[in-house]
Formats: sequence, structure tokens, C-alpha cells
Amino acid sequence: MTQTYNAGNIQVLEGLDAVRMRPGMYIGTTSSRGLHHLLWEIVDNAIDEASNGYADQVDVTLHQDGSASVYDNGRGVPVDKHPTLGISGLEVIYTKLHAGGKFNNENYSYSGGLHGVGASVVNALSKWMTVDAFVDWTHWRMRFASQYDPEAGKVTAGIPQGPLERVGNTRKKGTLVRFLPDDTIFEDVRFNGESVARRLQELAYLNRGLKITFTDERVKDPELRQRVFHYEGGILDYVKYLNADKNVLHDEPIYMEGQKDTTICRVAIQYTDGYTESMFSYVNNIPTGEGGSHETGFKAAFTKAFNDYARKIGALKEKDNNLSGEDFREGLTCVLVTMVKNPQFEGQTKGRLGNSEVRPAVEAIISQQLADWLDNLKNQDVATQIVQKAVRAAQVREAARKTRDNARKANQLEAAPLVGKLSSCTGRRPEDNELFIVEGDSAGGSAKQGRDRRFQAILPLRGKPLNAEKKRLDQVLSNEEFRSMITALGTSIDEGFNLQNLKYHKVIILSDADQDGAHIRAILLTFFFRYMKELITAGHVYIGMPPLYKVQKGTKVWYAYDDKELSKATRAAGKGYTLQRYKGLGEMNPEQLWETTMDPEKRKLMQVTIEDAALADRRITILMGDKVEPRRDYIIENAEFNKADHFDQLLPEGAEGRN
Repeated sequence: MTQTYNAGNIQVLEGLDAVRMRPGMYIGTTSSRGLHHLLWEIVDNAIDEASNGYADQVDVTLHQDGSASVYDNGRGVPVDKHPTLGISGLEVIYTKLHAGGKFNNENYSYSGGLHGVGASVVNALSKWMTVDAFVDWTHWRMRFASQYDPEAGKVTAGIPQGPLERVGNTRKKGTLVRFLPDDTIFEDVRFNGESVARRLQELAYLNRGLKITFTDERVKDPELRQRVFHYEGGILDYVKYLNADKNVLHDEPIYMEGQKDTTICRVAIQYTDGYTESMFSYVNNIPTGEGGSHETGFKAAFTKAFNDYARKIGALKEKDNNLSGEDFREGLTCVLVTMVKNPQFEGQTKGRLGNSEVRPAVEAIISQQLADWLDNLKNQDVATQIVQKAVRAAQVREAARKTRDNARKANQLEAAPLVGKLSSCTGRRPEDNELFIVEGDSAGGSAKQGRDRRFQAILPLRGKPLNAEKKRLDQVLSNEEFRSMITALGTSIDEGFNLQNLKYHKVIILSDADQDGAHIRAILLTFFFRYMKELITAGHVYIGMPPLYKVQKGTKVWYAYDDKELSKATRAAGKGYTLQRYKGLGEMNPEQLWETTMDPEKRKLMQVTIEDAALADRRITILMGDKVEPRRDYIIENAEFNKADHFDQLLPEGAEGRN
């Protein structure tokens, strides 16, 4: 069929219509992450006021009606008329895309939001929004709402519900924004209070002296309803918090701060007796989990300064090679904060800083600051400890390298651990292939028989691997289970990790839904997080979700993955059904395992992501580290002990139980 294409086919989206039609272009997704993105857009505006010296207080509230509000005591949104548009500055900011005061550096020296779409996008994706501006002793208010246009047959968002209103006189200053997310846009419009609290706490650490009050009106307990985050030590307090459950080598963190041209850099460092590096970097308060030019500059300066110091004190002789950056960063916990005039972030998530001019600026700042610190006599003991730890790390790393090289020469690392273990797939396209890491030989056998061998590979685990949180690299490499995984994946680990060599783009952990299964998942995720973090950040790691129950009546079968689904299944079955509670994967025959857990059309997978790297690091330390007390406290606080302990207590009325 021929269709003409002319100017009449071109659709012009007026106002904020484009945002509602393609929300993913502006906030990434309409899932829970996208919902919270709305709140962060408004919070970031408030934080920009604080980080530029105009505010010292931010209040965030989650209200009973599902709305959220953000107040800052900064300068207040401009209410005077725009010189060309003829409407108030407030209306311009909240109704016009690509409008704002952050395109030049006159109003905000440093800002995370540079595109001028944040506030207006939030308005576009909300049922209503109210903005209160407290400027020059006067309280102003404007309300916006979405309305259905019968002529156009669509909802138009962000329509002013009247002119800018003068409410009265006030002693307050700043801006208050309250909005209700549109439930026709988002899959779920309920904010996660704990996620919000964690991000606000992080922002309080990054902005020394800023007081952030978080109130969740939905919480019944008055002691938990309101929390205040306020840290006079800033990132010094942050590093101490991150290391609270680790064994530190020095009580007071190393702190450095400086400016080169327009780039400001602050860093706090504290060493632990651990074997892995924990580095958290930020640019203009935005987490840069993928690093960038600021991290590169820091690492280069840090490595050079400590190599020079190691030679100065004789820890490295003239004939010795310099130690690597990885050696000096073993056991390092570091928070790096960089303020950049015009940051250029790579990727839609702003995960990596691309500004080339930032690297030499940060390198110069750290080189000078670290030279001054190393010259100070009172710091000699800590500096010597760091060098000694790096020398030991280099020795272990060299031993691990020799182990790998010898194993390769003997063809052991590449083949021997996998003999009789890995059942590979026939497909040769990594993007289509899946590797199931399966707990136990019994379940592994069922998985091998039940899989689709065209794209599914099976690697059974015989016993629990090591807890990588407590082991050195050479010990990890000597563990047969880990060596099997490293070989199967093809990426190598640690500084030699190369995602391009990944043989399976879905790595699926498949373990029993019990305590032992949970422990194995935790061990494997710890290993991936510490030595193959990019495998997680690139979205390749999943957890298989086997069903807990099988409901059968005659030839009809229902599988239930939790108690809620069990209730639905038993209602659908009526009376006279049998109920089986699966104790482990080994109880399923190959057909059942395929049907419930491996079939891409029917299975449930949970993708492992790192939304908060600092939180992930701290939880792994608590759950997998040496200290018993914080682990016990965490389990007591978070475990659901009120669930029935015995299967017979879970039997619904009318069921015949079968263990």
C-alpha cells in the first residue's frame, strides 16, 4: 500500500506533550526508578542552591496522599516577568522545556542539571503541582494540573490553574514544590521511603553543614517518621560511616581539598585491613559509578606520589619496578568529590565524566595536596603503613599472576576445573547465551537434562565457594569453584577483567529458596561485586526464582513463587487439590525445572543492579565481613521472623499436604 508523506503528516507536540508521549526520553523509564527520578530532579534544584552557598536547609516530605514536597531556604524561584515571554519566571521554569538559570555560570557556579528540563518534566508527568516562592518578604503561589482536552482527545499536562497569586507577607525565603506523580504514566506511584532516605543522607554527607530533614508521613512510628541528616565533617564523616564495620588502619581519614582554575576537588581516604578497593566518586553531587576523567586524574597522582614516597623511605630500591595503582589502593575506602563548571556526562545515566580538562586539574590538586601531607612528620606512620600494605599487595598479586600463568601453561585453568562440570551450549553468540550457576550436583543434573542446549549452559557448584570478602586474590584464584566460574565466563578478574570477552550475556544464579541457598547467592554476589563489578553494572547478573509451591488438582498444575501467588492458585483450584512445598531444586525433575525456572517464556528472573554503590559496599561488609555484632544486628532488624516456620502452618484450608 502506497502512503503519501507530506508536511501535513508532521506532528508538532506543543508544550509538555512530548514528555508525556515519550517519558523514557526524559527520565529513562516509567518504572519505580523513573518515579524516583522525578523527586531527584526537584531535590537536585534545592541542593544546587545549597552547594552554591544560597541555602543551608532542605526539607523533603512524602505525604499521605502520595505526593512529595521539597523545600529549600535559598533565593526562591524568580517571580518577576520574563523579558521576552511576558510571563513570570516561575511559570517559565515549570512549563517550558529547556528553560532555566543553569545554562551559564552567572546564577549557579556548579550544577548537576544543565539541560533545563528537570522541573518542567516533573510538572508534565504529575497530576498536579504547586510551587510556593518566598521572595523579598512576599509569599507567591502557582498551581498546575493536567486536564483532559475533549477536542484533542488527550490529557494536557502542566496547565496553570490561574495566574501567579500573591498569598501574603512572609519572613520565609526559598522555594517549596509539591507534586503528585501521574498514575496513568507510572507503573507504581508509591515512593520508597528507605531509598529516599539513603540518597538524602548521601547528599548531606557531600554538602558539609547542610541540614536535610526527611519526613515520611506514611510511617506510623513517630520516632521513625522524621529523620535529620546533618554532618559538619562532610565527606570525612562519610568515609567513617562507610568503614564503621571494617577494621581501619588509622582512626582519622586523610583529607585533601584544593582548586585548579575552575575545578574544585575534595577527597577523604581511610585504609582498612581488607583486600579490595571501595571508591565512590561524585561530580556536582551526582554519583559517577563508572568513573571518568576526575577518577583517572586522582589515581594517577595518588600512585605517583606514593611510589615516590616508597623510594624515599627505601621500601622500593632503585632496581625495583614501581608498584601499581591497584597495589596502593588495596584496602582503600575513598570518597572523591569534584565540582566542575560545565560537566559533560557520558551516557543517559550521567555515570561517567567525560571532560578532558578535569583530569590534569584533579591530578595537579592531588599531587600538591598529597605532597604536603607526605611531608608532614605527623603523617609518617600512616604513610609507611600504606606503603607496606601496597608492597604486600604487590607480592600477592605477583604470586597470583604466576599461578595464572603456570595454570595456563599446564592447561589447568582453561580446562581441568571444567572437566565433567560445565555443560556448554552450542550457540556461538554470547548475547544470546545464558550460563546457569546451579547449587548442587542433583539440581545441576536436572538442569543439564531440562535445558535448551542451543543457548543454555550449566555449571553446577560442588560445595560452597570461598567468602571473597575475607580472602586475598591468590586465595580466590586457588579456589576450584571460582576458577571454574572465571574460566567459564572468559572475562578474567580484577584489573585483568575484560567485559568484551564475556561468553554468556545472562549469568543466572540458581539456588534453593532456603538459608543455604541464600548464603550461596550472597557468596557469589560478593565475588562478582569485589572482582567483576562491571558484570553487575552492565546488567549481566540475574537470580533465578524457582517456585516455592506446586498446586495440583487432577491434571491441572499451578506453580506459586510466594505466599500471595499460593493464595491465588488455591482459590483457582477450589477444594480437593494437593500442595507440594519445594525444599530444594533437587526435588524437581528436568521437565519441572525447565517449565518453572529455565523456560524464557515462563520463568521469573531478578536482575541484580547497583543503584547505590556505597550502600551495597556497606551491606556486603556487614553480611560477609569479620565483625559479628553488626551482622547480628542487621539480621535481627531486617529478617522476617514472624513468618511460619513449619510447612504445615502454611497449608491453606482444603489442601492435602505433601512435603
